[in-house]
Amino acid sequence: MKISLEIVTPDRQFVREEVDTVTAPGAEGEFGVLPGHAYFLTKLGIGVASYSVGSEKRHLSINGGIAEVGPDRVNILADGAEMPEEIDIERARAAKERAETRLSGKTDEEVAYIRASAALQRALARIRLATQHKF
Repeated sequence: MKISLEIVTPDRQFVREEVDTVTAPGAEGEFGVLPGHAYFLTKLGIGVASYSVGSEKRHLSINGGIAEVGPDRVNILADGAEMPEEIDIERARAAKERAETRLSGKTDEEVAYIRASAALQRALARIRLATQHKF
């Protein structure tokens, strides 16, 4: 039994294929899906998603969104996503440094802190994906 996986963003379709397993960054932590999984809908966090087709494992970064899971399908509507080969590692490292600098500054503005924290999470996920799963 396979899982029909579809990953889309507002810009494009990233994945549409039959897979064996799916792992994604949920808002409350990473979750995994095997064929026959119970139905659920969840908010996605920022991190690395992966899926397997036979013995091959593929990875991409996810920048939030929602996932709809069923026994034979996973639909991911991501706010943003990138494949490993699309990541500019130097740009991701620069974004990480900017976010860390903003977070270390003393600011009373909660929105600035939240934005900087999300930027740091995105940069870390992109760096992890690009350095560990580069093709």
